Amino acid sequence: MSEPHDYRVLDSETVFEGRVFSLHRDTVAMPGGGDSVREVVRHPGAVAVVALDDDDRVVLLRQYRHPVGRYLWELPAGLRDADGEPPLDTAKRELAEEAQLAAGRWSLLTTHFSSPGFCDEMVLVYLAEDLSDADRPEGFVVEHEEADMTLDRLPLSDAVQRVFDGDIRNASAVVGLLAAAQYRAAGARLRPVDAD
Repeated sequence: MSEPHDYRVLDSETVFEGRVFSLHRDTVAMPGGGDSVREVVRHPGAVAVVALDDDDRVVLLRQYRHPVGRYLWELPAGLRDADGEPPLDTAKRELAEEAQLAAGRWSLLTTHFSSPGFCDEMVLVYLAEDLSDADRPEGFVVEHEEADMTLDRLPLSDAVQRVFDGDIRNASAVVGLLAAAQYRAAGARLRPVDAD
C-alpha cells in the first residue's frame, strides 16, 4: 500500500556494489521545488521467524554481529537473496538451517522497513507454530558466525521482558516478539501469509 507522492528520482549513480547490498547516490526532485541528494542502501530484504512451541516458548539464537561488535539474541532469520524464492519459502529454509525446525502452521505477523532513512530493506516477520524437528537443507554448511551460534527456548513473556530490559536489541526480534505477544494476548487479525 503505497501512497502517491510528488518526489521523483532525477538521477541515480551506483557508488558501491557488494555481495549483499549496493549503495546509490540519488538526486531527488522535492515537491516544493529544487532537488536533494540522498545516499540509499539497496538491500534484497529479509525474513525473520517467531517460532513458538506448544509450551509457548520462543526460539532465540545468540549470534555475533560484527558491525555492532557484540553477540545479539535474534530470531531465526535470513536474507531474501535466493533468486525467485518466495519469502515464506525463505523463512521455512532459514528455520530449518538455523534451528533445525519445521512448522505445521505459518502466519505473517508484520512487515517493517529496518532503517528507512537510508535503506530500502523490508523484513517480513512470520509466526511459526506446530513445530517439529527437521534436518538442515541439503548442501547447507554451517560456517563463519553461524558456527558459533547458540540456540535457546524461553517463554514468550520472558523474551518480551528481555526486550524491555535491553537484552534483546535486534530490530526484527524486538518487532517480532512484541507482535507475537500482542497477537497471543489480543488475537490481532493477521494478514494472509503471502501478503507483503
